[in-house]
Amino acid sequence: MDPQMIKSIVDEVVLHLNQEEKSKPSVPIGVSARHAHLSKEHLAALFGNGYELTKKADLSQPGQFAANETVLIVGPRGSIERVRILGPVRGATQVEVSITDSVKLGVQAPLRESGDTQGSAPVTIVGPKGSIHVSEGLIIAHAHIHMTPEDAAQFGVENGEVVQVKTKGKRAVTFENVLIRVSERYKLEMHIDTDEANAALLKTGDNGNLIKLTDTKGLR
Repeated sequence: MDPQMIKSIVDEVVLHLNQEEKSKPSVPIGVSARHAHLSKEHLAALFGNGYELTKKADLSQPGQFAANETVLIVGPRGSIERVRILGPVRGATQVEVSITDSVKLGVQAPLRESGDTQGSAPVTIVGPKGSIHVSEGLIIAHAHIHMTPEDAAQFGVENGEVVQVKTKGKRAVTFENVLIRVSERYKLEMHIDTDEANAALLKTGDNGNLIKLTDTKGLR
């Protein structure tokens, strides 16, 4: 076959593959560092009766914010200072850490969907006015994607479904079992922890391609 014809075919295939890659559904990525969600009761125990969180910065999800306040979290083998509290207060206290953090604390925090704390790891939380010990509440959060119902329709997915997300760059990875979370209150963004981000050389603002699966029973 003529070399020029071969080159033309190769160029056409490469162009087609590049266009196909660009057309795949893309989601922005946010790196979620260790943080704490506190109940109203526990906020009072740690900071004093009637205390209210003060806003440091808005988060990507509407109505949520990083507070100026931080706490110390303590486990059997170590502690971590200046763990940021996220507001507003919640119905139950929850602390989200990475596997690296879990090892430092000396606990085996389970991999869970945010909010699923039943039977999770214990942790002691220390504030300026007192401390609390929760018998369950320390977790490693599943990678997940927040999206609106309109986003879900566009991507062809539904709440509770799991998908893959393929990243680009020098250390491209494919995240498995990424949970879809759909609500009118959400803004499109995938959340991963610092261990996941470091392993894949990702930072907040990077993007990944959403890949819909035929079998979506990964987390259920």
